[in-house]
Amino acid sequence: MLATSTVSHFAGNDTIDESLFALIAQDIEQRGYSVLPAALPDILTNTLFVHQQTMQVDKFKNAGIGRGKAYLKNEFVRTDAISWITDNTAAGQDWLDWTTQLQRYLNRRLFLGLFSFESHFAHYRPGDYYKRHYDAFKGESNRVLSIVVYFNSQWLPSDAGELVLYKDDLDKEGIKVVPLMGTIVAFLSEEFPHEVLAANRDRYSIAGWFRVNTSVTDKVDPPL
Repeated sequence: MLATSTVSHFAGNDTIDESLFALIAQDIEQRGYSVLPAALPDILTNTLFVHQQTMQVDKFKNAGIGRGKAYLKNEFVRTDAISWITDNTAAGQDWLDWTTQLQRYLNRRLFLGLFSFESHFAHYRPGDYYKRHYDAFKGESNRVLSIVVYFNSQWLPSDAGELVLYKDDLDKEGIKVVPLMGTIVAFLSEEFPHEVLAANRDRYSIAGWFRVNTSVTDKVDPPL
């Protein structure tokens, strides 16, 4: 039975109501993904929104695909700009504190073995997109769970820019998620292809991935 009212400590004297974590865990367990509109705690949402809006442009770099030596910038696949999140700022620390609590809860309830977490701010300018892709391929990556949160107020249907989450490779319609302020999307990284449609206005978000530990002997798997 999933807990629905447990409270845990977060960011100093603040607390987290784990009922939100319980909803995410329940969705992941039952269908592999979770879409929760305006669910991120208001204080955290506002902190991250203000921080991203005040970041210098040079903090963002054009995004690529792949990791390490396989990293490649490919504008056919994606055109957004990103900035990796660290604990060097108060906003970054608050976000990482929250995701750490989520990681612990999911490990406790779903036994996912999540070991580390990485995430970045993302800025999609008008016309930017990210073509259909997987965050991980079966047996080839240690990404287990993907999470996205949005920081866009008063988003209209004419603004477009939805996340489309597909149930499998044969799904042509998908589930469209409007990138409204505070909306949380989480899904199993190997199971759901997805894409970001081009928007008609600036679109702000965080994308992150919980990983398992694939270190062997003297080779350590880094979180970034």
